[in-house]
Amino acid sequence: MLTNRQLFLKYLGQTSREPLMIEVERAEGVYLYSSSGRYIDLISGVSVSNTGHCHPRVVEAVTRQASAYMHTMVYGEMIQSPQVRYAEKLCSILPPALDNCYFVNSGSEAVEGALKLAKRYTGRSRIISFRNAYHGSTHGALSIQGSESFKNAFRPLLPDTFLSTFNDPASLEMIDKKTACVIVEPIQGEAGIILPQNDFLRKLRERCNETGSLLIFDEVQTAFGRTGRMFALEHYSVIPDIIVLAKALGGGMPLGAFIAPAAIMSALADNPPLGHITTFGGHPVSSAAGLASLEVLIEGNYISTVKAKTSLFREKLKHPLIKEIRGEGLLLAVQLQDPRQVKYVVSTSPAYGMVLDYFLFCNDAFRIAPPLVIEESHILMACSGLMALLDDTMRRFPV
Repeated sequence: MLTNRQLFLKYLGQTSREPLMIEVERAEGVYLYSSSGRYIDLISGVSVSNTGHCHPRVVEAVTRQASAYMHTMVYGEMIQSPQVRYAEKLCSILPPALDNCYFVNSGSEAVEGALKLAKRYTGRSRIISFRNAYHGSTHGALSIQGSESFKNAFRPLLPDTFLSTFNDPASLEMIDKKTACVIVEPIQGEAGIILPQNDFLRKLRERCNETGSLLIFDEVQTAFGRTGRMFALEHYSVIPDIIVLAKALGGGMPLGAFIAPAAIMSALADNPPLGHITTFGGHPVSSAAGLASLEVLIEGNYISTVKAKTSLFREKLKHPLIKEIRGEGLLLAVQLQDPRQVKYVVSTSPAYGMVLDYFLFCNDAFRIAPPLVIEESHILMACSGLMALLDDTMRRFPV
């Protein structure tokens, strides 16, 4: 009989030649468990499990909803309590203008919907995005992705898409009255956690106002307390026309959304009707899980603890290999001296009882983005393990 490891390699499509290969048996809080041991999850499934794994309230919400009903009809045709209650909650914590929610299944799909909405509402086709930005892997999302090496094997892609440079004021001149939308991560994630500088987001907002272009914020990674605020836009006091959400939105279940003013969102309802449709978008079980997770975040005041937890990581992670720790809140990039060191740290981290991750477009840093429910004792344990791992790395790849 083949083992699960063998079945995994034989029957599942692989995304790389070097998967971590941890065989997860269960997960709880900040830990993943396998037959080989326990691992501190320092990446939250890539910014998904903000309230930790299998939080009892989320599990209870999933169980209760699954026992009531699951899929009933394509999104938008039936009134389903989990969807409407979650949409109401989301809109209540966003800026008032963002008052209409369209649920989908993932971040890529949310980006696709937001792009379609912008083109439909403005009647324009030109889309501007930024180098080293990641917006997903579906065809349209890939077209606006900020890495040529990721895109080149799949050309031709969506036409009339243009790449600009994040934090470069000169790039604002690319936005003109032919531009349907500008899509931007308020904090660039896969670029290695790059923060906006010199009021760049405010200037971007002003330029979009001048040209009648819609501004889309991709907050797939940064929302739900990850940066120490509920949404990253709160750091910069800039309100987009459309916000894109996913990852932590579903509380561990697959869920995405794009949210806009009702006057803009209504453009998808006619000419033609069914301008955007999805079968499983806003699945009732996912919506129930997401709402429960958000309530846990708010009622547990976890977002208010993010700053102190970040400071503890920064205080304890001081090592000759570390050139810089960049980031906002519990979304950190630890930059090392050499990309080979990063590859070794990430691939070896399970042997030190933790899970780390790379960035797609930054090869000299690794990611730290643990569940927001992580406690001081977990951080101290993780940092102790990380320092030992960095010592090991320095012996193998000396400075």
